[in-house]
Amino acid sequence: MNKHNDGDGAYSRLAPETVKREPNLLDTWMANTNKTAVYPDSFNKELTGAVYLALGLNGEAGEVADEIKKILRNDNGIITPARYEKLKLELGDVGWYWLRLCKELGFSLEEVMAANIEKLAKRYEHR
Repeated sequence: MNKHNDGDGAYSRLAPETVKREPNLLDTWMANTNKTAVYPDSFNKELTGAVYLALGLNGEAGEVADEIKKILRNDNGIITPARYEKLKLELGDVGWYWLRLCKELGFSLEEVMAANIEKLAKRYEHR
């Protein structure tokens, strides 16, 4: 049985089958990434997509971290409206690479999210 975080830090028990959901914006986003997924040719066709996407995910996560750094350095620890919008855009890029990497590796989004819920529930079951 999986545990699920209800958003307040408390985990409730969920059977794995309850993690399934109806199509929504996440599904639409995944479908739309097909239009913008362009990967370079490589010596290893099986790994090209995964390597390219993993590097892109890391790069975009770095851009999020850089924006947070700028909040501390330039904005006196205050998230300005402009910085807030920049973070939203960069987090969208992180999401794009995450979605594509899931697809490239053959994972459904539900499978990845459910595995993460279960991993974190086990990690924090003592709390």
